Amino acid sequence: MFRRAVRHTLRSRDTLLISLLLPVLIMLLFVYVFGGAIQVDGPYIDYVIPGIILLCTGFGASITATAVATDLRTGAVDRFRTLPIFRQALLAGHVGEGVVRNMLAVAVVLVVGVILGFRSNAGFFGWIGALAVIVLFVHAITWIAVALGLLAQNPEAAGGFTYAIMFIPYISSAFVPTATMPSWLRGFAEYQPATPVIDTLRGLLIGGEWHSSAALAVLWSVGLAVVGYACAAGLFARRSRV
Repeated sequence: MFRRAVRHTLRSRDTLLISLLLPVLIMLLFVYVFGGAIQVDGPYIDYVIPGIILLCTGFGASITATAVATDLRTGAVDRFRTLPIFRQALLAGHVGEGVVRNMLAVAVVLVVGVILGFRSNAGFFGWIGALAVIVLFVHAITWIAVALGLLAQNPEAAGGFTYAIMFIPYISSAFVPTATMPSWLRGFAEYQPATPVIDTLRGLLIGGEWHSSAALAVLWSVGLAVVGYACAAGLFARRSRV
């Protein structure tokens, strides 16, 4: 099922290209257009890279949700139900493909970031920790995307459902310090799922305190993964009976 999902993604080269390049274009926009007006400690490119990494997750979620909804519309789910395979294997294949695709997008962002001047202070274990945090969060968001794809009535609606996921990093510490936000918005920005993950990545890759934010990042990621899987499994069982 994983290979099948990968083949489908490779056939849609324009969608794959957009998911890889759009985060880079947004990074260029913030670094060269807005970055000079935003006061942060150190180079802005170092500050913004963790937030751009999370943007990759949002764009990838849209592709996953659309692919799941397409499988429902084309009858692929009904065909696979007749095979002696694990019931959720189709969904797990989409999740595995989504994680790999997102990590490829993250790699592209990091390479372009280095070209633009990004420099990490992380050692070997710092990079391993950052990679683990990214994979854990991407895995969680991908399960949420699968659930949204099952909830949608068509592929177009599935892509629309993921707009909230793509928007979340903008109301976080991704692009500006939360301390600069109005008090009524700061509370949400500091404790929503994206900020602890971004702060943890920033601490691991650039330097600084990350232990407290790491605990929140893991809790959010595990919680979202459990909710996403439970919703996806329930919706898949219901849609399979229809």
